[in-house]
Amino acid sequence: MTEPALCSPKSNPFSLDDDVAYQKWRQHKLSAYPVTPDRLIVAIADINAVSAQELQQLKAVIHQHNMVIYDLGARPLASKAQIRQFARRLGLERIDNNICSDEDSITSLQVSNTAQKRIYIPYTNRRLSWHADGYYNPLEKQIRGMLLHCVRPALKGGENMLLDHEMLYIQLRDENPAYIRALMHAEAMTIPPNNEGEAGEQLRAAQSGPVFSLENSSGNLHIRYSARTRNISWRNDSLTAEASGKITEYLATSPYILRYRLAAGQGVICNNLLHNRTSFEDSDAQHRLLYRARFYDRVADTGVSSIMNQVN
Repeated sequence: MTEPALCSPKSNPFSLDDDVAYQKWRQHKLSAYPVTPDRLIVAIADINAVSAQELQQLKAVIHQHNMVIYDLGARPLASKAQIRQFARRLGLERIDNNICSDEDSITSLQVSNTAQKRIYIPYTNRRLSWHADGYYNPLEKQIRGMLLHCVRPALKGGENMLLDHEMLYIQLRDENPAYIRALMHAEAMTIPPNNEGEAGEQLRAAQSGPVFSLENSSGNLHIRYSARTRNISWRNDSLTAEASGKITEYLATSPYILRYRLAAGQGVICNNLLHNRTSFEDSDAQHRLLYRARFYDRVADTGVSSIMNQVN
């Protein structure tokens, strides 16, 4: 896989050198807001036989908002293999196998007391801060698509907040285009190494890279971000510090943030946007369980080029 580009082609609305393309794309993007979570829900009659119409509906919502909420109704999954097949229908093929994933590379997100998992917040009931998945991955293994399926919600809490990263891009660029330039720098944000292996073994080296980047082949916008304040190193210059502060501000105030608590049988499919999770409470009878699959692919047919074909 090629590494993401740090600058955009002239014909791309994400190019800071082409304000005409940006304004056309921006107007199209903003025309879909305000939006509420219920407008992002697509009902799926049978996950084993997703119809062409259902696929079209899923892609249309993702094309506009970089996310969709699907609803299987009262029909539970028979196996996680159904998730993998469903994802393939949407062009999500190259799955990421992280250190805490199951043997099938799909991760079971639930409270865990195992030594390997309990040090990571996703496997606790604590609040999970804003991030895009795989921000610690090397640039050649960036996560561009994700599926999150709810098998069983928590007794209380466990709500997600979701923000299309393209809306954050608009807010930042409208305030100061120089923020985007700073956040596209190859050393804008550095994630420290993971030394949590046995006897301090290094599981992952430090990873530096941009916050915003563009895919070489498509020009689609990608985000790599974590709101963690501990051990995150930002490039040491005033503009990057100001830009990262603005991200923090918008993640607290943006009118484009959606709040939603997945019910059993519902899931989110997205082009790896920004999201977080509130803390939650389980009971002896009800333990929160979600399945997460991460992919190196975006959802097929949801790129910026087709949007520009519509607006030009």
